[in-house]
Amino acid sequence: MVVSHMNRRTVCLTAVLGALSPPSSVFAQEGKVTVFAAASMKDALDEINAAFTKSTGIKVDASYAGSQTLMQLIEEGSRADVFLSADTNWMDYGIQKKVIKDDSCFLLLGNTLVLIASKDSKLGNVTIKPGFNLAQLAGNGLIAIGDVQAVPVGIYAKEALEKLGSWDAAAAKFTMTQDVRAALALVAQGVASLGIVYASDAKVEPRVKVIGTFPVDSHQPIIYPVAATVTAKLEADTYLSYLRSTAAIKAVSDKYGFIYLWRRVAC
Repeated sequence: MVVSHMNRRTVCLTAVLGALSPPSSVFAQEGKVTVFAAASMKDALDEINAAFTKSTGIKVDASYAGSQTLMQLIEEGSRADVFLSADTNWMDYGIQKKVIKDDSCFLLLGNTLVLIASKDSKLGNVTIKPGFNLAQLAGNGLIAIGDVQAVPVGIYAKEALEKLGSWDAAAAKFTMTQDVRAALALVAQGVASLGIVYASDAKVEPRVKVIGTFPVDSHQPIIYPVAATVTAKLEADTYLSYLRSTAAIKAVSDKYGFIYLWRRVAC
């Protein structure tokens, strides 16, 4: 199932500010919430989930993978209460397939697309701009990238490289992965010379360094929407209310390199 052809939903960042802390009565119930989240969210969301459980007594069972894999599992009947995607396409797909509650969806975080090399690489900082010669930079090495047909980071990367005029020359050097963390691992382990990942991923892996940042206008905005599934338990509403709170998200998003969206905008 490939949805890269879908039009991205227009993001209106002038909506009413909704980042208010939920009332304590919201946290009255105990239980468990199952969250399916994009692989790039793992470190930040693990910390958020621990704080949520401490505050509410509600346990979180989180599974991380590529957004497309998680959506396929939800569509096939896997029980999840909350879906957190690395792009709006897969969230839109879930809404269209009626496995996601449209009215529960809001935009949580943003991110930045970066070029990485191993920490010990002799490559220094590069300026990524039109005409950028990625193929020459990689030399005889591979370039790790998410699957450009389905994985959000790969879709963003291909869009950026095509706009910059760098895709065709480098295409033969790409090794494509099932999610962004797999691409990160290939560079960290020295299997690939370069990789294209999110800034948040590079920040949590000490074996890699960022050598370039893609211009924000070279690809669609990297946005993380979150929503309840149509089979969600009541605990999902408590969890989403917690994610809407400024105190819960701001410090963690900064720590892990995400872009905090001050305005909680509906999808």
